[in-house]
Amino acid sequence: MARGPPRGRRPRLRYNPPRNPENITPLTSTNARVIKTRIPDPVPSADLLLDTVHNALDNLKARDVVRIDVRGKTSVCDYMVIASGTSTRHVKSIADEVIKDVKTLDYQPLGVEGEREAEWVLVDLGDVVVHVMLPRVREFYALERLWTVGDQPPEEAGAGAAAAER
Repeated sequence: MARGPPRGRRPRLRYNPPRNPENITPLTSTNARVIKTRIPDPVPSADLLLDTVHNALDNLKARDVVRIDVRGKTSVCDYMVIASGTSTRHVKSIADEVIKDVKTLDYQPLGVEGEREAEWVLVDLGDVVVHVMLPRVREFYALERLWTVGDQPPEEAGAGAAAAER
C-alpha cells in the first residue's frame, strides 16, 4: 500500500538553502547581462524613419495606412503612423517587420507594447510612433479622429466662413 499525503492535501514544500556557500557564484559584471538601448550618432531623421516604416507596412500588406503630423500638438513625437492588420498574427507580423527594418538603420525602438495580445501593437521610434491595430480596435479608439481635430485645410475653413456669411 502506497503512503503519501492525505487526499486533498498537498505536501508542504520546504526551502533548503545550499549547504556549501562557497559554490555560489556571485553576480558580477563578468556574468551579468545588461541590455542598453544604443542611440546611433547621428539619429535617423523622422523622414528616413517614416520611409522605412512605410516600406515595412507595404511589404506585409498593412491596410488603411495613415500618417498624422502631430508636431505642435504633442511633444511625445512628430508623426504617428496608424495601420490595420487582418488578424492578431498579421498585426504582430507587421510590427515585427517594422522593428526589423528600423534595426537595419542601426536604430533600436525605444519601446514596443502590446505584442503579447497583438490586437494593438505600439512601436515607439522616438520621432515616429507606429500603431498597428485590428480594425475593430482601431474603430473603437478612433486615433485618427482624436489627433486630427481642428485640422481643416485653410480653403475648407474659408469656404465654410463664406457660406456662413451669406
